[in-house]
Amino acid sequence: MRIAHIGIAVKNAEVALQLYRDLGLEPDHTEVVESQKVKTVHIPIGDSSIELLESTSPEGVIARFIEKRGEGIHHIAIEVPNIEESLTRLKEEGYRLIDETPRRGAGNMLIAFIHPKSTNGVLLELCQRAD
Repeated sequence: MRIAHIGIAVKNAEVALQLYRDLGLEPDHTEVVESQKVKTVHIPIGDSSIELLESTSPEGVIARFIEKRGEGIHHIAIEVPNIEESLTRLKEEGYRLIDETPRRGAGNMLIAFIHPKSTNGVLLELCQRAD
């Protein structure tokens, strides 16, 4: 397992990207995930990446997050070998799941979120590379 990425909610990904470019980093992938109303910009750094999240709709989850909390860290994603087994185990242990079954996310990854009330206030995303 590894930290796959850290998701950062931003109002404007192009503006936010400038900081990372100034540090010598460049994005390797930009994608709009219509089902989640979000534009993602992945910036590789070591064995992980930073994922800038810009809402594509005022009703999107990221827009609501920014309205309530402002720009900043939205989630930490952990890549797991088997997302379904991980979700089953966490549910059995009493963790509150936002997603009880995986769904498709950016990069065609299988993803599922664990509620921050179960994780000391941190929204955790589990992800698994799709075959």
